[in-house]
Amino acid sequence: MLVLCGCKQPAQLSITDRLKPCTGDDTPVDAVCGTLRVFENRATKQGRQIDLNIVVLPALRADAAPDPLFFLAGGPGQGAATMAKMVREMFRQVLTDRDIVLVDQRGTGQSNPLDCEDEDDSLATFNRSEAESLAMLKQCLAGYDADLRLYTTPIAMDDLDDVRAFLGYEKINLYGGSYGTRAGLVYLRQHGDRVRSAVLDGVAPTNMRLPLFFPRDVQRALDLLIDDCAATAACNAKYPNLTSRLPALMARLEKSPATVAVVHPRTGERGNITMSARTLANILASTLYIPIASSLIPALVERAEQNDFQGLLALASIGDNGGPSNMSVGMQLSVICAEDAPRFTQADVARESAGSLFGPYVMRLQQDACAFWPRGEVADSFYDPVTSSVPTLVMSGEIDPVTPPVWGEATATHLSASKHLVMPGTGHTAGGTGCGVRIIRAFLTKGSVEGLDTSCMANVKRPPFFVTPAGPDPAIGGNLSRQSPTGDTQKGGGG
Repeated sequence: MLVLCGCKQPAQLSITDRLKPCTGDDTPVDAVCGTLRVFENRATKQGRQIDLNIVVLPALRADAAPDPLFFLAGGPGQGAATMAKMVREMFRQVLTDRDIVLVDQRGTGQSNPLDCEDEDDSLATFNRSEAESLAMLKQCLAGYDADLRLYTTPIAMDDLDDVRAFLGYEKINLYGGSYGTRAGLVYLRQHGDRVRSAVLDGVAPTNMRLPLFFPRDVQRALDLLIDDCAATAACNAKYPNLTSRLPALMARLEKSPATVAVVHPRTGERGNITMSARTLANILASTLYIPIASSLIPALVERAEQNDFQGLLALASIGDNGGPSNMSVGMQLSVICAEDAPRFTQADVARESAGSLFGPYVMRLQQDACAFWPRGEVADSFYDPVTSSVPTLVMSGEIDPVTPPVWGEATATHLSASKHLVMPGTGHTAGGTGCGVRIIRAFLTKGSVEGLDTSCMANVKRPPFFVTPAGPDPAIGGNLSRQSPTGDTQKGGGG
């Protein structure tokens, strides 16, 4: 157990003097692990303390760069250290030259996690009402050993700087994906003198007001998918008129939810569920994050019109791979309810949801939970655009349903040494493509956006639509003109 400290360590100490080889099954065998204890209440420095969980992936080269890459996870609510194996594979090229540091942000992973996991893995969970879900959140809230007002992003980024100092790094590079971009921007504001360069991938700035614009942005992603299907001969021939068919399906389910026999996609349990418009909207929204999964949407909509919802049900759990969730819901609500919910009204929600199929349904639970969730305080200046001269690579996925390019473009205008790249045919976070990783490594090596080779972006396309039971149309390779010859398609990303 590492003890609470002023976080200024003797310069001669190495990482292995501070951390020890990892022993858990969820970490790479060559990683080193440890904890750093901080006060939950950083202002008073009294009371409860939190052990921040740290995993460092050591660089492969003996003469590695002295400035590591700190990986900031998404969500909000994902534990970064918990993702060590995935990050090691995703950023293997980066790991050649520099350490990668992952810290479970307070309230996530193994850093006093504010989890609210549902142990029920039966078909009944697909029919849980919002009232039942809110009751479960209240039960979790009553059981936390934490002051939930102290789990905001600014406090967590001061934690992160303690970790930087404790590990002995003078300068660091940042990679933030999704909510991690907000964390990265806040760190830039509070500790920018410690940052050599930053990558913001799928930008969620401090003034985003989650989830106010989510219905609008996810509708944009759905419209792009429908337009791309219509522009692709094989898809349009197989699934014509999706523009009218999908709203008609939603309207039918809103008026009369369908009770259907299904098989649980993970457990094999057989039974009946009621497919409502709310359930369908949430499945579609989550699927649009990942283009390779959303290529199934036209085919599954056609099946759903015939009351076959088995394929859509399988998509409902595509993100967890059958394993335990890496999302601390309590931390997510502590962030959203403090930093976002106070900044919009129900009139704003109605205005921004107008014309969207998703407005009445997506992220309603979070909005309703904020009515009773303890709310931390953030300064009014938190919502001002972050300004910085630190070299910053800003990346957006062209068809991202939650952090579309408009957010990246607005953020980049206040970062004087930045470049904004929009990755074609890519969903949530562009770093999930091989092209994106190559650009990130080149940027980190140069420490500048000047002269970056981004030519690989021309080969990144939306995955082809499924138009036969086996996949894309075999006669045309599933629309080869839209498929990357290098396989550079979106593989998913952080929340």
